Amino acid sequence: MLNGQTQGGTRHQRASCRGRPENHPGGTLAGSRRWRIIPCTTPGWYWAPGPAGPEEVQEQDAAKRIAAYEQFITDFPQDKTIGWVLTQIQQAYLKMGNHDKAMQAGEKLLALDPDDVEAAFYNLKAAEAKKDPDLVIKWSAAAAPIAKKAVAAKKPEDMEDEDWKQALEFAKGVGTYTEYALYSTALQVSDSGAVMRLVEELEKRNEQSQYLPQVLGRFAGAARQANALDRLVAVGERAVSRNQLNEDVLLALADYYMNRKEPDKAVEYALKVPEFLASKPKPEGFADADWEKKKNTSIGLAHWMAGVALAGQSKWAPADKELRAALPLIGDNDQLKAGALFYLGLANYRMGKATKNRKVIDEALRFSQQAAAIKGPYAGQAANNVKVIKSEYGIR
Repeated sequence: MLNGQTQGGTRHQRASCRGRPENHPGGTLAGSRRWRIIPCTTPGWYWAPGPAGPEEVQEQDAAKRIAAYEQFITDFPQDKTIGWVLTQIQQAYLKMGNHDKAMQAGEKLLALDPDDVEAAFYNLKAAEAKKDPDLVIKWSAAAAPIAKKAVAAKKPEDMEDEDWKQALEFAKGVGTYTEYALYSTALQVSDSGAVMRLVEELEKRNEQSQYLPQVLGRFAGAARQANALDRLVAVGERAVSRNQLNEDVLLALADYYMNRKEPDKAVEYALKVPEFLASKPKPEGFADADWEKKKNTSIGLAHWMAGVALAGQSKWAPADKELRAALPLIGDNDQLKAGALFYLGLANYRMGKATKNRKVIDEALRFSQQAAAIKGPYAGQAANNVKVIKSEYGIR
């Protein structure tokens, strides 16, 4: 084309470029094709489609470029390069931050080719950028089966081995990313209901996902905030059955069963916490001191729950063991400390009386006196227990 010549109503310029547009699989590994752009060696120039095929035009600003692409689609709706043009529109809108328009272009691409991995992937990226959890769920769910189908497809006969290898790697990456997007969005959104929907979708998609254990704690917090305890228990117990442990989930389950007066289950879940945290590495993003504090707090609360539940069953010796383990880790929380001291007093009184061991009785008195000194729901009964112990054993 000579400089200044027009074709299809659009004025083009001529420049020297070594690259030429080539056909390639546009996202379906099975055969539909669209044009891809080959970098031009002349700055400011790129290849774009024209009525008779790709033509060399000067690059303009993004808005004008999109307008030219959209006009081309209007003028030549049946052109074989429409898929390539829509891809440029989708990605240009993404770069501009117009995520709704990007998704509209992606939807048109998927109408042309329902197996277009790239189109589904970039719509997922647009949904992420919008920070819209429901759109992330939608496009994650849409992209996952497309990627899976692409990975399982047979290599087209006319496709180079290296191109096929790259296409497969891309499809596999998209499959993994559909899970990562759910995980990442769940960590970012503040709405409890959205957090739960995202995590439940991730579990539904792949219960063995590498990202699921990392977001279970977030799910537990959201479920408790929303008072959605049934959903918390359902997800939490399935996770524990798969050995996907998380201290926040285990503590929530223990608390749930304590409140339901099911002490055996409460103790079962509580006692998993210290064992799990003994080998859990520090999560990424935690300072050493912060992780140590969270770990000790969780272990202390677990011992406390187990001890209180065991005391409620009159299992005095194991209750004494758990509550003694809890004491040094819950010292900053007066109410937990008061409860631990109260039940330690009661446990040691029962054990000392049964064995006629005065040293254990003295421990019971000491624990009860300490519990009585902390204002709160345990103080009154602890004070009464002090009087009973002194009276029975002639202690002044």
